[in-house]
Amino acid sequence: MPQFAANLSMLFTEQPFLDRFEAAARAGFEAVEFLFPYAFEAQEIRRRLDANNLKLVLHNLPAGDWEAGERGIACHPDRVDEFRAGVARAITYAQALGVGQLNCLAGKTPAGVPDAALRETLVANLRFAATALKVAGLRLLVEPINTFDIPGFYVNRTAQALAILDEVGADNAFVQYDIYHAQRMEGELAATLQKHIARIGHVQLADNPGRNEPGTGEIHYPFLFAHLDRIGYSGWVGCEYKPATTTEAGLHWIPPRAASGVTP
Repeated sequence: MPQFAANLSMLFTEQPFLDRFEAAARAGFEAVEFLFPYAFEAQEIRRRLDANNLKLVLHNLPAGDWEAGERGIACHPDRVDEFRAGVARAITYAQALGVGQLNCLAGKTPAGVPDAALRETLVANLRFAATALKVAGLRLLVEPINTFDIPGFYVNRTAQALAILDEVGADNAFVQYDIYHAQRMEGELAATLQKHIARIGHVQLADNPGRNEPGTGEIHYPFLFAHLDRIGYSGWVGCEYKPATTTEAGLHWIPPRAASGVTP
């Protein structure tokens, strides 16, 4: 059975961010992830992790002005310096927080920029990030995002992400496979996971439609959990979903096994 990490940007939002660590631990989670740590001092987050005996398994590189609707800048030719500065900042946080991998959001396609320039910029930025992260002992992840939720997101399919990583050519760069986004864009979840499992560094989940907890939609999660075991996935599965009601009320989907990473 996979190990589940609570995504604190999506779960326990009934409480302020720094209080969500304790809430996750009380609910039985042994690990957490979140989008960004940068609004807080790294040592304050580290204190919350340590106080609640939690492992941090993922956060993202800086992704531009999130509140203004930006969803990454890695493909933007006019923001390369900003991207590279963000890589350095992310590594500083990662080292303080003990996380081993960072996710890069490619961003939405800027108007009027040819595809060749977008891809060239993204590949160069990913090479830069992968090199810097490797020196720090970290893995780089690239996540395809569905274009229904985020119209214009540049990297939106598994095959596209893999082709970009082939061009990057870094042995510490992997796909972040979000089951929800993949279901919306391409389906074929089990076959894709099995075919590319060696190149998938992290898995996230939510059901579809609605992006709520497993069991609320069309995805057969009990099968997928067993499938992840069969194909040898040993990483964490991030619970990046919107609870249909409250977080605690929606945790009934978690299989009652200690091996899940959540106390039964």
